[in-house]
Amino acid sequence: MSLRRPTLVLALGSLIVAGLGLRDWPVDGGRATAFVSQALDAYGLTLSAQGPASLTVLPLPRLTLGRVRVAAGTAGPALVEEGRLSIDLDPFSLLGGRAAIGGLRLEGARLSGEAAAWSGPLGRLGAQVRSDVTARPRRIIVTGARIAQGTEVRDLDLDLAWPFWSGSAEGHATLTWRGVPTQVALTHLRPADMALGGRSPFTADVTWPGGSLAADGTVEASSETAALPNLRGQVRFETRALPETLSWIGWDVPLSPLAGVVSVAGRFETAERSVSWPSLRVGFGQNVLEGAGAVALGPGEAPRLSVQATLAAETLDLAPLVGDLVRLSEPEGVPLALAPFTQGDLDLRLSAADARVGPVPVQDLAASVLVRDAAMEVAVNRARVQEGTFKGRMTLASGADPAETEMRLQGSVDHLDLGSLSGDMGAGRWVGGPVQGQFSLDSSARDSAGLLAHLGGRAALSVEGGAIAGLDLADVIHRNGAIAPGALARRNSRTAFERAAITLRFTDGIGEITEAGLVGPSVGATLHGQVSLPDRRLDARGNLALRPASAPPRGLLFAVSGPWSAPAVQILAHGEAAEAASRPGEAMLPESLKQPATLGLPGNARAYAP
Repeated sequence: MSLRRPTLVLALGSLIVAGLGLRDWPVDGGRATAFVSQALDAYGLTLSAQGPASLTVLPLPRLTLGRVRVAAGTAGPALVEEGRLSIDLDPFSLLGGRAAIGGLRLEGARLSGEAAAWSGPLGRLGAQVRSDVTARPRRIIVTGARIAQGTEVRDLDLDLAWPFWSGSAEGHATLTWRGVPTQVALTHLRPADMALGGRSPFTADVTWPGGSLAADGTVEASSETAALPNLRGQVRFETRALPETLSWIGWDVPLSPLAGVVSVAGRFETAERSVSWPSLRVGFGQNVLEGAGAVALGPGEAPRLSVQATLAAETLDLAPLVGDLVRLSEPEGVPLALAPFTQGDLDLRLSAADARVGPVPVQDLAASVLVRDAAMEVAVNRARVQEGTFKGRMTLASGADPAETEMRLQGSVDHLDLGSLSGDMGAGRWVGGPVQGQFSLDSSARDSAGLLAHLGGRAALSVEGGAIAGLDLADVIHRNGAIAPGALARRNSRTAFERAAITLRFTDGIGEITEAGLVGPSVGATLHGQVSLPDRRLDARGNLALRPASAPPRGLLFAVSGPWSAPAVQILAHGEAAEAASRPGEAMLPESLKQPATLGLPGNARAYAP
């Protein structure tokens, strides 16, 4: 007999059996729920279903329940609601009349967002692992789920796999977290080692449109009171916009509004509520700094973040900071509320061999930044600028009105080359010489315009052994206030002076020139008047006279007034009348400038919390 007919019969029979086995057969929902509950009882879970139930035989027995509810215990909180649950049954256990879950698939469910509610089932699972019980779901798939009402997490697709032949588990998830599509991957994890109190290797990757986080190391189960698991390894974090990323994850970091592109990489460890980086590499824009740091979480449900770091760089570009300071000087005013910048504590120490503050090069920079609740301090403990030294400190604190900020600013400069500094800043090198001085200013306002309008304090500067380039003041006196044609353009004239000094006392943004003068081999000068910071205007009068006194004596009375960008000079009188009206004599150096400028700020100045 030909083999064709039995083969056809066998193939037809196989198709019929396969069709029947792949079909979803309706079953009694109550009995199906009770059967599956036998396996869930081991994890302290209670199952109920209100939708239809069906059974599929091939390729593996699978029981499907509609509109399920899974709770922790008989009277515990609901963990899963409104979903469609498919359960892969272990065929060998099924032959013995027992229910053993090989895999789970949950579709369109609402999951509980309370971590405490899941602790019971997870504890039962850990206890089974420690007891060498091998029966467990080998794969859990969740699709289209949301957590709670879906306001934070929705569109959750999760795939957890822990095969019976492997000690390693892995998980992959895609979700929309607070409106941002996110992907998460966790691999090489050994749950059994963690359940037994040991350490497990892990590799984790999180990516979102604005950045990524990658970690590789070991993990150990933490105590119930710890906020973070015990992790150790290498981590790398990158974001194109730090403020947006922090707002997305719900964290507050001090000074975050000033940051943009940020990267953090290094060796890390966690303990209780803190993360430490014994080796740290931080990138801010084009800057790369290395050092060590730590982050700690304060107590409470909304803990305040505390950051400490000591970082150093070969080169440091502070141009973005200069841009922020320039915006503060704009006439329309910038709000000065400290709250957005003090959402956390910060203790940062910075050092750089070479730095650039806008167009100005700086060497041997040592600075510190301290942020506390409603207070901030920035201190330049040491900086070499154009062969000179600069030290300064600025403290900011919120007043009785949170929108108002109180500022205190003090500092000193010593032997700074004024001509080179002017050239770096793009201004003409009209005055050269080593400058030294001190300043101490304070103000309080709601915006930057008000800060200038309420500024008070004192500033004093002096230059020893300098020169005015492009202008011969003695020749100007001889010409009765006129300048030789083309002299400014050719800049072939020069006025040397032994000493020039000015002292300003500020009240409500108006600087009174209390003492100003210049003494040179051939000319002397005095100046008095006002400088208005809010109006950006200068109004002053002065006197020029030849030295030593000529016969007959000659001098000039002049006035300077107008905006800083284009002041106008007017000759009021000249000749003997001007000399007699206001003899400049010896322009005295203010008492505060007769000592080195570095004495105006303690040598060990550092950041402190006001």
